[in-house]
Amino acid sequence: MSILITGANGKLGSLIIGQLLKIVPPEHLIAGVRRLESGKQYEQQGITVRLCDYDQPESLEAAFAGASQILLISSSHHDDTIRLRQHIHAVEAAKKSKAGHLLYTSFAYPEHGAGSPVHLHLATEYAIRTTGIPYTFLRNALYTDFLGALDLGAALDKGQLEIPPGDWTFNAVTRRDLALATAAILSQPEVHKNKTYELTAPSPWTFRDVAAALTELTGKPVDLLPDPEISHWIYSFLRSIDTSSTSNQLEQLIGMPLTSLKDSIRPFIA
Repeated sequence: MSILITGANGKLGSLIIGQLLKIVPPEHLIAGVRRLESGKQYEQQGITVRLCDYDQPESLEAAFAGASQILLISSSHHDDTIRLRQHIHAVEAAKKSKAGHLLYTSFAYPEHGAGSPVHLHLATEYAIRTTGIPYTFLRNALYTDFLGALDLGAALDKGQLEIPPGDWTFNAVTRRDLALATAAILSQPEVHKNKTYELTAPSPWTFRDVAAALTELTGKPVDLLPDPEISHWIYSFLRSIDTSSTSNQLEQLIGMPLTSLKDSIRPFIA
């Protein structure tokens, strides 16, 4: 068995490899990177490193050769038209390589969203299905990292978490928990082929919960203050996706409770 992870130097990819090393021999892993020199830390651990650039289809074909499982981590490019083209390059290369299993990090409940990113993920899922390769769609919830865009430090200074009015609920989770689930799936491929997982928090949380967690972490009272004058790109994005639907599949896959909201917030106020 050989497992190739694209985007191996990214935040999610590196976490997945770290978890896989606990359950899979390093010689079974292949790290796909955009620059070979950036993969030296993997080589030192006994992991094969291959050039894997979504914008260079020929590199993908060479990288995927002989891999029994390919984890396609979605592109981080800011232009979704380019992202889709990059994904199609990878899907075509996987088909040519006759991969036995193609996994893709999609987005949770894309059918419920209306923005460009969800259309991108649905289109990529469709393209993967057309190949006939056994697949697994890892529909990852929004990362709790989005809280970092809200300037929680300012909320602590003011004693107020200012947000636009609305019924805000979230299913967001940490990359660490997603990496645990992904590694578990990759280590038992036969169990998970041709399945789709909604990898979200098992129950939704709110901005009021965030304010309470900030108070508990710091001992400084933080109140929630809805303000219709607030304008920030993150809120427009949040309104375009399903942030509230939940599933217990992530918790089942990792076999333990997910990282708490308080622990998820901690890195953003250090």
